[in-house]
Amino acid sequence: MRRTSTRRQIFGMFALAVLAACAQPQRANAAGAGRGKLLFLRCASCHDISAGPSAKLGPNLRGVYGRPSGSLPGYPYSLAMKQVHLVWNDQTLDRWLTKPTDLVPGTAMAFTGLPNAQDRQSVIAYLRDPGP
Repeated sequence: MRRTSTRRQIFGMFALAVLAACAQPQRANAAGAGRGKLLFLRCASCHDISAGPSAKLGPNLRGVYGRPSGSLPGYPYSLAMKQVHLVWNDQTLDRWLTKPTDLVPGTAMAFTGLPNAQDRQSVIAYLRDPGP
């Protein structure tokens, strides 16, 4: 009877370890998005991320992830942004946040970039899912 109890304990510990390992990416994404929300405060002077219209200088970034560049209805994008034909995803947002003028020469965006790769990934996680 002792052998069965030991096996159950070992199996239980193994199952918990597997569950914990599976949960790590979700926690990392949540932590990244939380940090991204704080980092987005740098962007908030020009960009809104709330639902509804924005009265700020830059386009509203709610739903930017997966959206074609220069496509938010009613926003007067630069000619460079209208002609670049990008879709905002992890790769394009990372390149954009590194240095916007390298990705889209002639953009009106005055932001010089985020040099820290982890900061960029956190902002991207937040843009992907900014919450309610």
